[in-house]
Amino acid sequence: MQRYLTIILAVTALFVSGCAAPRIKLFPDATDPLREFTLQGTEKGKVLVIPIRGIISDVPKKGFFRARPSMVQEIVSQLRLAEKDEEVRAVFLKIDSPGGSTTASDLLYHEIMAFKKRTGAKVVVAMMDVAASGAYYVSLPADFILAHPTTVTGSIGVIFMQPKLTGLMEKIGLDMEVNKSGKNKDMGSPFWQTTEEEQRILQGLTNELGGRFVSLVAKHRKLDQKALADISTARVYLAKEALQLGLVDKIGYLSDALLQAKKIAGLPEDSKVVVYRRTEYADDNLYNTSTTQYSGRGLSLIDLGLPDFMTSLRAGFYYLWSPAACRD
Repeated sequence: MQRYLTIILAVTALFVSGCAAPRIKLFPDATDPLREFTLQGTEKGKVLVIPIRGIISDVPKKGFFRARPSMVQEIVSQLRLAEKDEEVRAVFLKIDSPGGSTTASDLLYHEIMAFKKRTGAKVVVAMMDVAASGAYYVSLPADFILAHPTTVTGSIGVIFMQPKLTGLMEKIGLDMEVNKSGKNKDMGSPFWQTTEEEQRILQGLTNELGGRFVSLVAKHRKLDQKALADISTARVYLAKEALQLGLVDKIGYLSDALLQAKKIAGLPEDSKVVVYRRTEYADDNLYNTSTTQYSGRGLSLIDLGLPDFMTSLRAGFYYLWSPAACRD
């Protein structure tokens, strides 16, 4: 046991010091190319399954040895690969996310729309635990949206979050001096309280981004004015309410969404269902959301036990359902 521990520590030291030559690779990682794996089916024609899980972000994820691709990069890489395969006639987005940054959500929306235009492929969304805010935004290009019976969706709006350190700074006797070219240059600073004018400006920006979201929902889902007024409150809904409002097309399970994807793409029932991964898994199936063996939470020497969203979010605008956020 001591011998193995010594070897592991030695290899780790080489990695950290950058002295490993040639580079030693213990596990598959994001530097490996994506490969196609068939989950089921044998007939011609393919449905590509792409999982969207966690906070939607275009920021690379930090690992112990190296950064991993952001969610946006990873999903776009899969869409680009699918674009080269004429057999891929449908993309099946399996979504479990509370949303994310406004820009990252809009980037994925744009890329999915562009993919559909270039390929003519159909897109079907299957919502899992949560598909709220930015995750619903990303779902809008879909030709069909299915919610699991226990899905929480909605939260169609934007939130601006800014951490405040004023109370802490007063306690420890810390201050901040700023020279600025305009009175609003430091607007949103965590080091002092927001003024009434700044609050009006920030609220105006928030309202504009929220209005963009609602207008896209109106465009894609053809909701009546009563439904639009309801969703504009940015509340969340269970699947049954979402169906009544017209936010989703059906309530069911993954198998139902998969059959729908094949149907609208004109594929036979036994057409192939494929995924792009960097690692082969035994007994692989639709419920696997990984692309690599260690594509979950990054390795860390220190784990503070904080939820991912608390350590990954920066101050800014988010299409995000964040029930844990503080309120005055």
